[in-house]
Amino acid sequence: MLELGFDDPEKLVAVAHALSTRSRVDILHLLNSRNLNVIEIAEALKLPVSTVANNVKVLEAARLINTELLPASRGAMKVCSRNYDDIHIALNEEKSVPKGAVRVYEIEVPIGHYSDCDVSPTCGMADAEAMLIREDEPASFYHPKHVGAQIIWFRKGYLEYLLPVEVPKGVRVESLEVSMEICSEAPNYDNNWPSDISVWINGVEIGMWTSPGDFGGRRGKLNPAWWWDSSTQYGLLKTWRVDRDKTTLDMEKVSDVSLSQLNLTQSPKIRLRIGVNPESIHQGGVNLFGRSFGDHAQEIMMKLSFTRDEEDQNH
Repeated sequence: MLELGFDDPEKLVAVAHALSTRSRVDILHLLNSRNLNVIEIAEALKLPVSTVANNVKVLEAARLINTELLPASRGAMKVCSRNYDDIHIALNEEKSVPKGAVRVYEIEVPIGHYSDCDVSPTCGMADAEAMLIREDEPASFYHPKHVGAQIIWFRKGYLEYLLPVEVPKGVRVESLEVSMEICSEAPNYDNNWPSDISVWINGVEIGMWTSPGDFGGRRGKLNPAWWWDSSTQYGLLKTWRVDRDKTTLDMEKVSDVSLSQLNLTQSPKIRLRIGVNPESIHQGGVNLFGRSFGDHAQEIMMKLSFTRDEEDQNH
C-alpha cells in the first residue's frame, strides 16, 4: 500500500496528478490482472498509442507503475506493471500515529519481482499465458521477463525480495507478517513429497515449514486453461508472524526469533528470502504461486503493525 500525506507534498502532488484523468485510471485498472505493453493497452482502451505512451510516462513518474523494455519482433516493447494495489492519502495534520493506536502498513509483492536468486533444477516459471523461460535453465531466472511470473518452481536454492518499508518516523513495530501460497516441488506433482521450506528476514531464518507435498490431482481454482493437468496445481496459504517474543506459523510457534533480531527500522527496505536451507532434512523444493495460479488470488503479502514509539509517547 502507498501511504501519502503532507509530510511529502511533492509525491502527493505527483500521484494526485497521475490519477487526475480517466485514461490513466483505466490503465491502472487494466494492469490489475496482468502486465501489458503499450500497444496492448492502446488496443484495450481504444486510444492512440502516442496518448497511452504519454500517460504511461506520467504514471511512471509518480511511481504508480514500473516499465521495462523487452525484446520484440521489431525492436523493443515497453511492458508495464502496477506497483501498488492500494493508495492511502492522509490529509490529517497530525503527523504521528495517535498514542496507543495500532496501524498497519501492507504491501503486496508480485512473486516475479525478486531481486536475487540461486536455484537448481527442476526449475522454471510461467505467467497466465505461457512458459516464460526454458525449463531447468537456472541462468534464465535472471532474464528481465521474470517479473511477469505467476508460478515459480525450483528444487534447491532460494528467491530473495526487497520490500520497501514506508512507515512514519518514530514508530515502534509490533509485528511483522509474511504470507504466500506455497508447496513442495516434485516431478510433475506428488502429494506425498515433503520439503522443509524456510523464510528469512534480513538474513535471519525466522522459521521453517515442512510442506507435505507438491499438490495435484485436481486443478487449481485460478489456473489458466493452458496449464497442464499433470503439473503442480495449487499450494497452501501460509503466514509467518514475528512479534516481540517469538515467530509463529499459522498461529503456532515455530521459533524464538523476535523483532529485536531483525533490525527492521535500520533500513528503508526489508530483505525477504524464501527457499530450502541446504542443511534441512527434506530437500523437496519450492513452488510459489501468484494471483493467476493455485487457489488464492494473492502474491506475497507483507504486513507491519506499528504504534508510536514509547519514548515519543512520553513527550
